[in-house]
Amino acid sequence: MKDDSLHIRHILDCIEKIETYARGGREAFFADSMVADAVVRKLQTLAESATRVSPDIQSRFPEVEWRAIARFRNVLVHDYLGLDLVRVWNIVTVNLPVLKQQVEAIQASLSTDA
Repeated sequence: MKDDSLHIRHILDCIEKIETYARGGREAFFADSMVADAVVRKLQTLAESATRVSPDIQSRFPEVEWRAIARFRNVLVHDYLGLDLVRVWNIVTVNLPVLKQQVEAIQASLSTDA
């Protein structure tokens, strides 16, 4: 459980940093390659941490799209030349807020289990 808690905390840290980087909005994201690069890198590390969450936690929280996160991690790592920044922005603005709520719920559950 301790490793799961660390991975969950790291996922939340990545989300918080992505929120900070994306604070300038869509225009800034597409205009500044450093912002886009920072967001993509944090998504990659977030996804890597998500793949390290134990199967037990993944099965306890099936509402999290664990497989989709792992697939996206593979795109980020292996198909970066074909990366679609419109898709990345959509993930940041649509999927990440939902994931944040889900992961906060997991973190709360792990805190009560300890």
